[in-house]
Amino acid sequence: MKTPYEWKSDLAKVIQNYVSLKQQSGMKFETQERCLRHFDAFYFNNGFDGVTLTKEMVSDFIYDKNEKPGSHRNKELVMRDFAIYLSDRGHHAYIVEAKTELPRCKFIPRIMSDDEVRRFFTAIDNYPKSYPQARFSYRSSVDPVLFRFLYSTGARISEALNLMLDDINTESGTATIRAAKNMKDRLIPMADSLTKRISIFIDEFHKFSDGSMFLFPGCHNGAMGQMDKSTAYTHFRDYILMADIPHTEVGPRIHSFRHGYAVKCLKNWVLSGNDLTVMLPYLSAYMGHSDFRATQYYLRLTSDLYPEIVKRSEAEFGYVIPEWEVVYDKA
Repeated sequence: MKTPYEWKSDLAKVIQNYVSLKQQSGMKFETQERCLRHFDAFYFNNGFDGVTLTKEMVSDFIYDKNEKPGSHRNKELVMRDFAIYLSDRGHHAYIVEAKTELPRCKFIPRIMSDDEVRRFFTAIDNYPKSYPQARFSYRSSVDPVLFRFLYSTGARISEALNLMLDDINTESGTATIRAAKNMKDRLIPMADSLTKRISIFIDEFHKFSDGSMFLFPGCHNGAMGQMDKSTAYTHFRDYILMADIPHTEVGPRIHSFRHGYAVKCLKNWVLSGNDLTVMLPYLSAYMGHSDFRATQYYLRLTSDLYPEIVKRSEAEFGYVIPEWEVVYDKA
């Protein structure tokens, strides 16, 4: 069990109030709280007192020469918001500018081809039920629906595994993603074929489940409970091995379904002549991004994977594609 952090500085009370306010508004605020704990220790160990933020103090904390630009950027954002909070309450607080520019992410994930996707789902549907891994789990019933859900919706694996039966509306063909990565709920539509498959799955597999049961459960000591992400990934690796799909350091991974979904949307919009400046906000809201930086990552990824598409329509939307500071969207 972790020892609770002991707040030390004169800023301790106001920081705790600030963190509590953010959490009460629905934010997890875990990473930001850790940063503010470090600042509390920094403030105390350097002999600062009172409730004030000076430029020199904040700059020394943020721009540690032993840390990477990514850490500087995160600290800028946290300390800027905290300084605004203090300033609004009448305290002297230097409000730092978020000026650290991060290089464009060069990671290009491995997205499965259409043929590989077909082989992947064939492997799932034909996974031998006689295997011990299948006899003592729900994978033969759950996995064919779980992975089709991920492929068809572009949802994060954590979002899919957190779904309850009450979150699925087979009448409207929608799934409610609750308190996801950015602590925001969102409604995502499902294709008719997926809705039908989930409806059959619920009627057969969840015949005796109540609305609070996980839609895609795992088996824990013979009892039904939430499936671990590590279990889902182990199953995923089994299927790509059976489907003879090469796996390298860049994947494919479960998250590759999310990448592929976004790239296909953008590719289809470009080929259909849609205005990406109009469509990007829709994609951002659908994917559950907190801002456009993560969505722009997929735009850049599309241009890297399909340069001929970008070339054909560069005059119309080439300026939309960012050159730097793109955030890789994690699960």
